Amino acid sequence: MSQKYETGMKTRRHVLGDAHVDRAEAAKTDFDAPFQTLITEGAWGTVWSSDKITLRERSMLTLALLAATGNFEEIPMHIRATANTGASKTDVMEAFQHVAIYAGVPKANHALKLAKQTYKEMGEDL
Repeated sequence: MSQKYETGMKTRRHVLGDAHVDRAEAAKTDFDAPFQTLITEGAWGTVWSSDKITLRERSMLTLALLAATGNFEEIPMHIRATANTGASKTDVMEAFQHVAIYAGVPKANHALKLAKQTYKEMGEDL
């Protein structure tokens, strides 16, 4: 594999945790292997591995962008990742407040619902 892939896999494991990545890798098939390589090199090996902003800031941006674009299915995974990125519940709330103002209250409201549910599953107090 490429250096970008190796870097991406290291960052992916750090942010999402070994258990999550191991499940994803076990589910990988010949059909989706090229896609998995693309996201590992592009998202994890390039964007998430850059040292220009912190993992905390990246986490906040990612959650806001997921909510603003209506890609809600990835929000729980990235809420769980906040345990590894340093993004606090306050950070998440601030990100979703930006979503409410700039992308719409319904999107932010749904994202908050998912965040609350995920924090509860994580055993976190709200």
